Amino acid sequence: MKSFSESYKAAGVDVTAGYKAVELMKKHVARTTTDGVVSGIGGFGGLFKPDIAGMEEPILVSGTDGVGTKLKLAFLLNKHDTIGIDAVAMCVNDVVCCGAKPLFFLDYVAVGKNVPERVAEIVSGIADGCVQSGCALVGGETAEMPGFYPVDEYDVAGFCVGMVDKKKIIDGSRLEKGDVLIGIASSGVHSNGFSLVRKVFDINEETIHNTYEELSKPLGETLLTPTKIYVKAVLNLIENIDVKAISHITGGGFYENIPRMMKEGLTARIKKDAVPVLPIFKVIQRVGNIPERDMFNTFNMGIGMIAAVPACQADKAIEILNNIGETAVILGEVAEGSDGVVLE
Repeated sequence: MKSFSESYKAAGVDVTAGYKAVELMKKHVARTTTDGVVSGIGGFGGLFKPDIAGMEEPILVSGTDGVGTKLKLAFLLNKHDTIGIDAVAMCVNDVVCCGAKPLFFLDYVAVGKNVPERVAEIVSGIADGCVQSGCALVGGETAEMPGFYPVDEYDVAGFCVGMVDKKKIIDGSRLEKGDVLIGIASSGVHSNGFSLVRKVFDINEETIHNTYEELSKPLGETLLTPTKIYVKAVLNLIENIDVKAISHITGGGFYENIPRMMKEGLTARIKKDAVPVLPIFKVIQRVGNIPERDMFNTFNMGIGMIAAVPACQADKAIEILNNIGETAVILGEVAEGSDGVVLE
């Protein structure tokens, strides 16, 4: 007999909507299947068999994150098919920083009311992110929580697990003075700093449609641009270049994230003029009258990932990244010092 509870439905939880949501999302999950997937969705756990061939000491690397208040824009625009990319990106971009290849991802979607079609839209974005990063969506959870979330709102989070051979872990320990810092362009604000963004523009049903001369699309569409996924680009770079350290530029911007890739006694010296600042950041700074340091301490400013490489391989690194469709620039170099990062 099919599971159904009239009493539970009266309390605001419709289990049949959950079944329909699962059926609608199956085609999206199928797109992410990789060779390691052992089980489909629907069980109590996602099974995955990693390929450890050629590895001496396989190390698992995990990362977890959410999308934050960027979700408010998805609600206002009633657009739910890209926010899942952000959830995946924030996890896989962290995991790849130590040289690990993402293997699988699990999501958590909490809703005020389970609208199967909307949940399927969210999962379609998660699947897109998994395909972009080459990892499998092996499971997840959709929780209907009436009275906790408004009926038209939800939260999205997730985590991924990757793997790297211990001898190939990238941790900054081999950094030395003179190494060059390569920056890879971002797609926009990504998924950080949206509490400040919403305050600057007083985001609501009307202001989200505002247009600005510097922007090619209305404000809301520009801000909802998904976080760029760097996995394939970074793994490609690692295969061909001696990458010594990597930093994912997320919340806290340059000042918080770059020092995380530096070892004691060394500092990243960044030329601000080398940063390809995107138009959206110029608008945020102008409209919000935000000091330059706060901008670099909150946003990625146009650079979503930074890699440190030997000076003799810097030009080759730029060439490799540009040839695979990325926009890469030389930002600066590693120098002696204890500041972690200096923007000049």
